[in-house]
Amino acid sequence: MSETRWTTATGSDVVARFCPSPTGNPHVGMARTALFSWAFARHHGGRFVFRIEDTDASRDSQESYDLLIDVMRWLGLDWDEGVEVGGPNGPYRQSQRMDVYADVAQRLLDAGFAYKAYDTAEELEERRNAARAAGRPSGYDGLHRDLTPEQQAAYEAEGRQPVIRFKMPERDWTFDDLVRGEITFGAENVQDFVIVRANGQPLYTLTNPVDDALMGITHVLRGEDILSSTPRQMALYEAFGEIGVGSGFTPRFGHLPYVMGAGNKKLSKRDPESNLLGYRDQGFLPEGLLNYLALLGWSIAEDRDIFSLEEMVAAFEVERVNPNPARFDLKKCEAINGDHVRLLAPDEFVRRLLPYLPEGVDEALVTQAAPLVQERSNLLTEAAEMLGFLFAGEDFAVDPDDAAKQLNEDGLEVAKAAREALSGLDAWTTESIEAALRQALVEERGLKPRLAFGPVRVAVTGRRISPPLFESMELLGRETSLARLDAVL
Repeated sequence: MSETRWTTATGSDVVARFCPSPTGNPHVGMARTALFSWAFARHHGGRFVFRIEDTDASRDSQESYDLLIDVMRWLGLDWDEGVEVGGPNGPYRQSQRMDVYADVAQRLLDAGFAYKAYDTAEELEERRNAARAAGRPSGYDGLHRDLTPEQQAAYEAEGRQPVIRFKMPERDWTFDDLVRGEITFGAENVQDFVIVRANGQPLYTLTNPVDDALMGITHVLRGEDILSSTPRQMALYEAFGEIGVGSGFTPRFGHLPYVMGAGNKKLSKRDPESNLLGYRDQGFLPEGLLNYLALLGWSIAEDRDIFSLEEMVAAFEVERVNPNPARFDLKKCEAINGDHVRLLAPDEFVRRLLPYLPEGVDEALVTQAAPLVQERSNLLTEAAEMLGFLFAGEDFAVDPDDAAKQLNEDGLEVAKAAREALSGLDAWTTESIEAALRQALVEERGLKPRLAFGPVRVAVTGRRISPPLFESMELLGRETSLARLDAVL
């Protein structure tokens, strides 16, 4: 596919954005949206803006804000403009832009693009129920569109506080979605909508288009759950052009497919697989997780699943995003992460692994041991668990289930024979350990290697699954290895 270089109506480069709300833990769907927006901007040599949608003080928190910043930095999705880095269009937290939204709302009122509506919740619900019963759309019916000043004054005298509604032009709305192609919404399905609550709080239906217009956003990639709001935003951009907010340019929209969880249900914030911070805690690499998230709706090639972030940027075309829902498969996510673990240079693998090991471990020993587990691990936590026997010290314990399977009467006889064979070794090396155990257990006792070395492995490392046995014993040392055999005997 030939590359398309997107430009705005004024010829400027691509500007994409990511604007999450700081509520709860960052989630997988959020990260996929950020990744696609970031890759789109980087692919086209444009700018990436990261701002925060925090106008709801009852739900937003500083802790969630800090987590968002932390996660974006961990993922490596850098931004050119926005929170923490600044830029010419700040501030980048919507809670600090309330005067901007109030000004735009007033200008929309003054120019006749919006109006005050004094309906009570009960009145609205009664009219909506009547519309449903009659088979009509149940959106706002425009009853307060053309109130006279006297009617407004009468409502205010009753103590009613108005919302501000945007006056939708009565026409169909058609746009070319970057992911889904041409989409049309009929006029009957897009009624006047609230942009400012009765308490003066602006809604996202106003704040996001205002920020996009003032920050020069050219392309908006977002979830398909807000696809239906697109005609409203298009109408707002037209109005902005008339009242001088922004350049009068309407961004291109692309609506990304749902990420599905178990039971083919949309993955929600409450699903365990959705918690983005959990992946870091489990030992995922950011490049491994991003690689998998990229596959939730996009592919670099039909026969290729593993690629770097740089390769994704070079290849990313938003038109190739599949509009159909994508299913999150944790096992495949772990397998792809394992491929990235194995792609790390040895010293980089050690650097990534150290935070998952106990504080104060011997880094030189970790460096020696790391090659034994790098090829066997999908997650850094798995590698850390397999190396745990090296650093357990007095806290070392044999897994009870593994002991029951391997250190029964026959297994203890094997352990005893191994202890005797190893006690006389002059040199404690991988080669000498292997030779002694094979001689004593395989050749002299006629055991298959699995039965010969399983009990020794559990006694020395505490687990049935561990790094290669002979190398592990060399790293553990003669004294500790023999002491652990003695302990199980």
